[in-house]
Amino acid sequence: MSVAGGVANAVERAVLHGCESLQIFSKNANRWVAPPLDAADVRRFRRRLDETGITPTVSHASYLINLASTNPSLRAQSMDALADELDRAHRLALLGVVLHPGTCTAGTEDDALSLIAQAIRTVFARQRRRPTMILLEHTAGQGRTVGYRFDHLSTVIERLDGSPRLGVCLDTCHLVASGYDIVSPTGYQSTFAEFDKLVGLARLKVFHGNDSKRPCGARVDRHEHIGQGCLGLEPFRRLIHDPRFDGLPILIETEKSETLQRAGVIAADPLDVKNLDTLRRLRAFPGP
Repeated sequence: MSVAGGVANAVERAVLHGCESLQIFSKNANRWVAPPLDAADVRRFRRRLDETGITPTVSHASYLINLASTNPSLRAQSMDALADELDRAHRLALLGVVLHPGTCTAGTEDDALSLIAQAIRTVFARQRRRPTMILLEHTAGQGRTVGYRFDHLSTVIERLDGSPRLGVCLDTCHLVASGYDIVSPTGYQSTFAEFDKLVGLARLKVFHGNDSKRPCGARVDRHEHIGQGCLGLEPFRRLIHDPRFDGLPILIETEKSETLQRAGVIAADPLDVKNLDTLRRLRAFPGP
């Protein structure tokens, strides 16, 4: 949900849509620097979350951050930006910050994974004794992006000594785009069996629920409305009724109505209503 007009407004938008969990950007996702959070706005945000029972709530890190960069200046800037994201999430009492692991700028994928782990270790060291998590998002594998294989995620976690502050976010669009078949029943079962073996289901904290405009293995990240892309409805039905994922949020990142985005008003977005209602119908009916 948009934070236009203040972070607390995101909660009001979530309430209007009947949301049970929430994801926000705590600052502009396409800028390095942002004004500090307003103390009164933070208090209202936290109070409204308590009053509404919306949980968990997470933020999504800036798209500019690249912990895999070999450029010293960009690397330092990325670590500072991530530290700021965690500071903001801590003030807002969020579960954590969803983070794209990074993109190779030189060297091998393994080199990139080492750079990512080292950067996270440095950032965590600045903020000892905080519970706020980094939720590594599994990616679609577009370009030289890393994190599109489960072993990438497990490698970063291992190189951080299994830190309890590391969790994982799985995106349904990214899973299919990167080559994990969650559409067929057998592919669904084998995908999560592999994830459990390499990463562990206990690390999974958040789903991003998005359909995909592109087919399995395309390695292109293009979100589609729920049920209207290459996934269809059944993978979402399986996720919702899979007892292993009871209590885990499915956060949609589907296209919003442009006019409402520009206006920044607190109003129901017809596209959000459509996608959320689709998921609610799937929850109400386990299947044929």
